[in-house]
Amino acid sequence: MAKTLTITTRNASFQQWQALLTNRTKRQRSGEFLVQGVRPITVALEQGWEIRALLHPDRQPLSRWCRDLLDRADARRVALAPELMRELSGKEEESPELLAVVAQPADDLARIPVGPAMLVVVFDRPKTPGNIGTLIRSADAFGASGVIITGHAADPYDPKAVRATTGSLFALPVVRVPSHRDVLDWVAAVRADGLPQVQIIGTDEHGDVDVAEHDLTGPTLLLIGNETHGLSKGWQEASDRMVRIPIVGAASSLNAAAAGTVALYEAARQRAERR
Repeated sequence: MAKTLTITTRNASFQQWQALLTNRTKRQRSGEFLVQGVRPITVALEQGWEIRALLHPDRQPLSRWCRDLLDRADARRVALAPELMRELSGKEEESPELLAVVAQPADDLARIPVGPAMLVVVFDRPKTPGNIGTLIRSADAFGASGVIITGHAADPYDPKAVRATTGSLFALPVVRVPSHRDVLDWVAAVRADGLPQVQIIGTDEHGDVDVAEHDLTGPTLLLIGNETHGLSKGWQEASDRMVRIPIVGAASSLNAAAAGTVALYEAARQRAERR
């Protein structure tokens, strides 16, 4: 069993972990983020993510799950004073049983598997971490190959985004790229490498056709726009077709993550019927 380090004061290590909660720049520089919750930490371990440290409250009994995970993971073990655990979790009532410091993977489009059944969600300039997390969860649930986040956007490793994924962040590739042009170059390479039928499908309330009337069974990039402004002009021009989700009632539009979920469900439905 690895030796456990005990921390009872707000030392440099604690301050670094605390910064991971609120400071995106420091998350990016360190290449780390904090993970809370039984399922997310378990999925991260099962999917082979690099867990750099596991933090648990000092001098408190631990569950069998926690003890087992501490034994299985190749990570530094740290016993924190309970009040310090509470600060890292944001919970005032009680300290969590376990927190994980996890390494961020490379933002490399090569991590996304390609093939005839590929279904990739592209979220253009999302501003809300919760929406990113929700869409990642939906992408996982409906069989997407990966999620690409383009442009100036919220951080998928923000604690709110990580919590909203409920572990799905660790089950499929999530890649950030600066511009839609990076994705278009990748698509061009995929098409040239033997998959010319890859289609780029944008979503917009003024789309040409209802999403259920367009064939989504082939290799597809499904574009979801910014919560306020929709898809950028660059993405609109790059789309092979724009589809819409028909809605009724007083609602003027759907939340971006909700719209993405509907489109993903439709793609999954069509693909299940095709099999």
